[in-house]
Parts: sequence; C-alpha cells; structure tokens
Amino acid sequence: MHQLEQLFLSQIVAGMKRSSVRTCSSWAERYRVMGKPFPGKWTFKYHPWLRALHDFDDELIVVQKAAQMGFTEWALNTAFFTIDVLGESVLYVLPTDNDASDFSASRFDPALQLSPHLRNMFSDVKNVGHKRAGSANLFVRGSRSRSQLKSIPAGKLIFDELDEMKQDNIPLAMERASGQVNQSVQMLSTPSVPKHGINTYYENSTQEHFFFRCPHCSRLIEFLYPDSLVITAEEVTDPNIRNSYYICHQCKHPLDQAAKPDFLKTGIYVPTYSDRIIRGPHINQLYSYTIKPYQIAESAIKARYNPADESELYNSKLGLCHTVEGSRIDDSIIAECTTSSATKSTRDNQKLITMGIDVGKWLHLTIYEWDFDYSIKGDVSTQGFPRLIKFARVLNFEDLDSYMHKFRVNYAVIDANPERRKALEFAQRFFGIVSMCFYGNGISGRAVSKHEENLSVTVDRTSWLDLSLGRYHQRHVRLPIDLDLEYKLHLKSLIRIYRKDRDGNPVASYVTAQDDDHYAHSGNYAEIAMYLQCAGGSHTDISSY
Repeated sequence: MHQLEQLFLSQIVAGMKRSSVRTCSSWAERYRVMGKPFPGKWTFKYHPWLRALHDFDDELIVVQKAAQMGFTEWALNTAFFTIDVLGESVLYVLPTDNDASDFSASRFDPALQLSPHLRNMFSDVKNVGHKRAGSANLFVRGSRSRSQLKSIPAGKLIFDELDEMKQDNIPLAMERASGQVNQSVQMLSTPSVPKHGINTYYENSTQEHFFFRCPHCSRLIEFLYPDSLVITAEEVTDPNIRNSYYICHQCKHPLDQAAKPDFLKTGIYVPTYSDRIIRGPHINQLYSYTIKPYQIAESAIKARYNPADESELYNSKLGLCHTVEGSRIDDSIIAECTTSSATKSTRDNQKLITMGIDVGKWLHLTIYEWDFDYSIKGDVSTQGFPRLIKFARVLNFEDLDSYMHKFRVNYAVIDANPERRKALEFAQRFFGIVSMCFYGNGISGRAVSKHEENLSVTVDRTSWLDLSLGRYHQRHVRLPIDLDLEYKLHLKSLIRIYRKDRDGNPVASYVTAQDDDHYAHSGNYAEIAMYLQCAGGSHTDISSY
C-alpha cells in the first residue's frame, strides 16, 4: 500500500474509533497515558470517585475538595475530550500567570509526551497560553488580568484552584461561555473560609458526598473526620503514630488501606440536596490510596498547636471551610470596643485627625481621632489609640472635600484603585496631606514605600491589616454607640487565613467573606495615614485648602 494511502486509512480508522467514544471516562481510559505514581493507561482504580464525575453533563459543576485527589487530571481529561470529540474550545483559568506557565510545563507538556493521541491532536503548542487543535483551542489564563479574560470565546470554562483567584474577575470569565450554544463550567478548589471562593458556589449546590459499602457490615458509609480515624499516638514523634488506621464509623471494624480500590470501586455520590441545578461533589483525603492514615493523624496532632497546621488540616486534608479562632472580628469584640459617645459632625479638639477612604461603587470613609500614650515602649503604632468619630459613604470624590474641611484632617490616605485618576485629583487638591495607597508585593512588614512623584505609597496588605484589625482584638479602638450594621458587617467580613508556601512555611493573608469589607479597609487607610503624619507628614493647616 502506498504510504499516503496508508496514512489516509489510519486517519479514517482513528476517526472512527474516536467517534465511537461517547463518554469522557471511556475517552480517558482509551487515550490518556499517565506517569508516576500510577504509570500506564489511565485507570479509575485508584481514584474511583472521579469516574462518575468524568461523565457529569451539568452546566455548572462545583468541586469543593481536599488537595492531591486527582481533580486537576479530571479537569484536563474533560478539556481534552471537549476539544477532541466535541470540537469546542476550552478556557482553563488558574490563579496567576505564573500558575498558567507552570501548568503548561508540569501538566500539559507531560500529558502530550506520554500520549501519542494527544501529540497528534495539537498542531501548535509553543504558545504557553494558547494551544491549537484544529478548529478548537485550549486557552490557559491567569485570573488577575481582566483584559486576558474578556476576549476569549469558549464553550467550556475550567476554574482550577478558584479560592486563590481574583474573585471579582470570575463572573467576567464566565461570560466567555454566554455566546456559545453548548455551555459548561467546572470549578474546583480546596476551600478556605465560609462564604469565600469555591464555598460561595458550593453552598448553593447539591453538596454530594462519596458513599461506599463497608466491606464488613455492608452499610452505606463515607469517610468522616474524626469518626473514621483512629490515632494511635499523642505526638508526631512517637513511632506508634504509624499504627493509626481507618474504621467504619458504624460497625467500628478497621478498614484496610490496601483494600481501598476494592471497596471504593462501587462507590456513589449521594446528594445532600437533590433539587438543585448546580452539581457539587466533595471529597477528602481519607479516601486517598497514596496518603496513609498516619499522615492524616500527624496533621491532626499538629493542628492542635499551630493555626497554619489547623487550616491545612481542614482545608487541604479534609476539603472543608474552617475559621481559626481569633482570626476575625466578631460581635462580642465590637461590643467591648463600643463607648457611650456618638459620632461627630465636625472636629471639636486639637487631637490628630486622620481619614481613610476605600474606593468602590461607593467611597467609604473612616475618620479617626488619635490619643497617644508615650509611656508605652515601641513605635508610634503601639502608642496610638484611635477613636472612630465619623464614618460615611459618598458617591463622588468631590464630596470628600467637605469632610477634609469639617474635620480639619491632618492626613488622609485613599485607595489608589480602581479610580486612580480621580484619586490622584483628590490628592492634588490637598497636596502634601493626602496620599494614594497601593497594596503591593515586595514590601516587608509595615514598611512604607513612598513615591513622591505620583503622591502615592505602597504597603504590605497583610501586615497593615494585622495592625489595624489587631487593635480591635486588643480592645484599643473606641467605637461610637451609633455604629451602624453595615460598618459592623464590613469589620467582620475580613478573615485571616493561613496557608503554606512551596517550602512548607506558613503564610498569612486576609480573605473577604461574602459581605463587603470597605469600612475595614478605610480604617486601615486611616491607620496608615496616622503613620505617615507622625513619620514626617505635612503639618499644613487644612484651612489653607
């Protein structure tokens, strides 16, 4: 047979085989080839909870999960299936552009190297963010840039590690599928705190848990923490911890780790809510074949002593939302900071006055009056005690001027984004006593990087929120008796979370629950304004403006 005829015939045969593949699960088993830890053709043996998930055809699937449970491979398989069999483009969204580059190098390239079918599928793979396969495309993007998300038409959208993404850009990205006949969105992430990220979608889903038959009592059960785990030591250094094991929480019989592929293979997802249209599978690491019971036991013991390990246990190991005690302001803290005084209409003394403004649809402002106890050792931040004397929200930047004059504000700090031009105009109107503020990277602790040329400063978001919100935990803020519900909700919305970086070191940051947080940030800017004034800001009389 002529070489060209042979090639033509092989392509026809390949096309017939591909057209016979009706489901994503069968496609994965036929075409996907894996490396370690389970080299060879794709199998559901060690990830049985993924089989049904491959063939879900719901428009929106939200997976709130533990880490290292194979869900990124599920997302890849559905992306490849959509491109290969359905002929539709896919937008794969990751938290940052660096994540997108790492994804291309560590996930996409190895998949092509191991699978001849995938190598033949894609004709252009050089571009990190754009892989072409005939008329269909795989777009890989970070979530930070709105411009990179708003011009890509795709029938399927996949959001991988949604909790780490810029949350405001997620609805924008979802609009990319609105013009397509066949629309499908998949979201997957380890969670952090309630009402944030993946949990905001999962709470409205079917909330399905993976159940299986106990090989001893035949009851339909699931792996639960702590009911299903027996910890055989009190310290992680005790060798006996290696004897930790799982049990059926019904009959208490031990469940053999090595036998998991056998008793999990017939498992099913059971919905908590069967009348919801959003599909919401959930899984934890107790199901894992590669993660041993003693490793979960070690995490549980570490969680008793370290908030970062506590978050790691619930978020990454169990796939659950969790708020560490003391990580957010609550009603009792607000009540203990509340005085019998009400807010003021103008300034009535000679104390230092600062104002912070958070910029959004509204401009939320906080005005602090400061007392200082110079007998306290430390810098001005430890010596200062703020009293909230005014809070308000206004629509126009020009409306801020009257508050500057009425309260004869010594220094103000305004959010530089998203209305940078208007914020700069405000700073120019009160030159020398107003700075725009950027939350930036590369700033250590409470250092302030000044940029005199554009009237701005850059600070570390977490460090300054630690200070301004920490005053509430220390009961060093005095709040007015007429503080409204909105201000309280904003204060309670910011939650300090703990994660571990790539080196295993704990890293803290703040996330926002479902409620807005504008007043919390305006208070933070008022805090920064106090520092700028006391560290050498202008003493110009506001009456000259």
